[in-house]
Amino acid sequence: MTIRVRALGEGEAEQLAHMTRSRTLGAGLVRRAQIVRHAVDGLGAPEIAAKMGLCGATVRFWLKRFNARGLAGLEEGTRSGRPATYSPEERSAVITAALSRPSDLGLPFASWTLDRLVAHLSGQNIGMRRSRVGEVLLAEGLKWRQEETWFGARVDPDFTRKRGRLSGSTLRRRRAA
Repeated sequence: MTIRVRALGEGEAEQLAHMTRSRTLGAGLVRRAQIVRHAVDGLGAPEIAAKMGLCGATVRFWLKRFNARGLAGLEEGTRSGRPATYSPEERSAVITAALSRPSDLGLPFASWTLDRLVAHLSGQNIGMRRSRVGEVLLAEGLKWRQEETWFGARVDPDFTRKRGRLSGSTLRRRRAA
């Protein structure tokens, strides 16, 4: 049985042509639009399959779906996939805790580190790994601050003065006259 593609509606031809040439749409969507374009040009499913390196059943599936749903039918449907590991409430608790001040929660430090945040969350029965906490924060658009070290001007602006002269083991460079 030969599958024929339905007549294109108003504006569908231009939209289909745009989709087949697009460099910004997903590769799968472009490929499905090309299947339909070849069918509109008069090629049959076996010819399209051979030309595009696909199986005939795949070509027939997308042609049937286009005939039933139009260009929207070329989009992939949602897949069931693995359920979310953490509930939206747990993710919300991570974000809320990260945006709060530890001292306001009665904790003995002034700023969060990922390790401190993970320990605090485990006290609230949220057993989330450090890497996952970081991913949740990044997905929310929150960037983690670089931890400060004991040296450098960020911690102590007078560090250079207090440190004194550098070691004499390094030779000073002579300046050109």
